[in-house]
Parts: sequence; C-alpha cells; structure tokens
Amino acid sequence: MEIEVQQGDITKVEVDAIVNAANSSLLGGGGVDGAIHSAGGPDILAETKQLRATTLPDGLPTGDAVATTAGKLPARWVIHTVGPVYAKTIDRRDQLVSAYRRSMEVADELGATSIAFPTISAGVYGWPHDDAVAVAVDTVREMADKVSSIKKVVFVPFSEDMKKRYDEHLTD
Repeated sequence: MEIEVQQGDITKVEVDAIVNAANSSLLGGGGVDGAIHSAGGPDILAETKQLRATTLPDGLPTGDAVATTAGKLPARWVIHTVGPVYAKTIDRRDQLVSAYRRSMEVADELGATSIAFPTISAGVYGWPHDDAVAVAVDTVREMADKVSSIKKVVFVPFSEDMKKRYDEHLTD
C-alpha cells in the first residue's frame, strides 16, 4: 500500500474516498466537517439526515464510520468518522485507532482503491499532534494487509507543521 502526505485542502484531493472528521450528529459542523459539507453541497447533508432518520437515530458512535455520497467533491464517497475528544485523565486512544480502522474497513467494503484522511481529533478535539500523527500512520500501516481494495492512502494535513510531523513519522 502506497502512503503519501499532501498538505492542503482535503476537499480538493482526487481519491475514491475522503474521510470526514465528523461529530456524532453527522449534520455538519466546523473545521474539516464544515469544509466537506460546504464543498460537497446539499447531497451529503441529505444522506446524513437519512441515516439519522433510519439506521443512526442516536448519531454515529465515537470510533465508528459510515459512508455517504461525496456530492460535488472530486471523491466518490465521504466516509464520516467520529474521533474522540482528548482528555488527560481518560485514555481514549483506542477510540482514535478505531476511527481510522473503521474508516479503512468501510472504504474497503465500498471497493475504494484510494482514501484521504485528515488528522482526526487533532483540531478542536485537542488531541496532541505527535500522538495523533502516530495513531494515524501506525493504524493505516497495521490495516495494510487487512484491506484488499485500498492501494493508496493520502494523509492531508492542513499546516506545514503537521506535514513535517507526518514526514518524520513515516521515515521512522
């Protein structure tokens, strides 16, 4: 599996599936979530509302993932996942690992050959950046032989600082 880092705007990356760092409501929000809903248009929100009205009436649990259309985005699908909020006194790392794992599994079920990830939980959810990058890279590497369709993973950090962290972790 090829892994690359491409700093910039995840809504512009040309892959089969992009991952949305969503909140459990699935109805849009700020950061990556807001950018994906805005750039993808109303079709994404229509599908997330349908999910809430049917299979996910209580929202998407932390660490799980679900796919919708990508609307007007260059990707075919958006895989929504809910990362945990960081807390110094509670170890939620397993939930962050699960968010990446479940996103890879959903992409594989769809037959996606390429997937792009933001750095889940590293924004307003406060996850320490070095650990967020380590979880992302290590989990994707662990999933490489557990998914059959995915041939390429693109990490899409927004800042140059985060890109450097990915580059460093990938060369370790």
